[in-house]
This record gives sequence, C-alpha cells and structure tokens, in this order.
Amino acid sequence: MTGRVLLGVLLGIVLVPITLLLWLAFGKVPVAVADPPFFQERLLTGLPLHARIHRELKKSPVITPDEANLVSGAHIYSEKCATCHGFHGKPSQLGGLMYPAAPALWEKHHNDVVGVSDDSPGETYWKVANGIRLTGMPAYTGHLSEAELWNVSLLLANADKPLPPPVVAILRGETPATPAMVAPEAK
Repeated sequence: MTGRVLLGVLLGIVLVPITLLLWLAFGKVPVAVADPPFFQERLLTGLPLHARIHRELKKSPVITPDEANLVSGAHIYSEKCATCHGFHGKPSQLGGLMYPAAPALWEKHHNDVVGVSDDSPGETYWKVANGIRLTGMPAYTGHLSEAELWNVSLLLANADKPLPPPVVAILRGETPATPAMVAPEAK
C-alpha cells in the first residue's frame, strides 16, 4: 500500500512537469493576441501584479493638480501614451488590437469610471514607471523624470474631473507638441 502511494506521488512529481513542458514545447499555449485566454489567466497574471504594486506602492508626493502640473502631464501623455490609450474623445486604433487591450484612459468603463481615475496616483505611478509584462505597457523609468512620472499619474487620477481648457486641448490632440518634444529637422 505504501509503495503504491509513493509510486503515485513520484509519478505525479515527474509526470506533471513533463506534461507541462510538452504542452509548452509543442506550441499549444495560447500566446497569439487572437487566441482565447488560457484557464484562469486573469488570476494567474493579475494576482501577482496587484500584490507587487501594493507591496512597492509609493506615497504620492504633495503635488497639486494645478494647471501647470496637469499641462505637463498632458504633454507627456500626448507624446508617450496616446498612441495606445487614445486621446480625449478619440480612442486609439492600436490599443484595441493589443492583448489585453490597452484601456482607453479618457473613456468611461465599468461603474462609470473614467480610465484609471479609480486607482491611486501611486498605483498609476508604479505602472508607468515599471511597465507591465505581457501587456505591451513599457517601463518609463529612465525615460521620464520623477516629476514627469508623477505629473502624468496625477493627470490620469483626475481624468474624471473637469480639466483646464489648455489641458483638454492637448488631450484632444489639438495642440502641437512643445518645442522640446519636437524632433530636430533633418539637414
């Protein structure tokens, strides 16, 4: 009896990993964007993501959502984020083709929440700074300053509130990039 139990445990320890490796090696894993999600995919990817964010969550510095900070965040958003997440009133064509789809950050979704305005600025900061694997969301640490990361996070936290007209104009793609953001002309 004990021998059979031990043999069953041993086979389980050996067969389960071998079966998993064969599943991976023969290309049966749903890795294409058009594939349906695999069993419990949201749980297996979301649980560790949220645990990590909450473990490393930074407290938002005292930054007021005044016009200057929101304009700064809007310029950053327009240059770095709008391609995938869309402009105010203009959803992204590209974001919907991603898996998972990039959220439209200026549109209402479940419970009438606009974008990620229900997340704390610290959570949005973490996502912008670190990126999220397997989603297409890049990490901007090293590409944006600390102040820029917080300004775009503050902007997104206030997406459900009335914004100053210059900010809305930038977020609608109506104003050109600031001179510092324009690429130099080729000679």
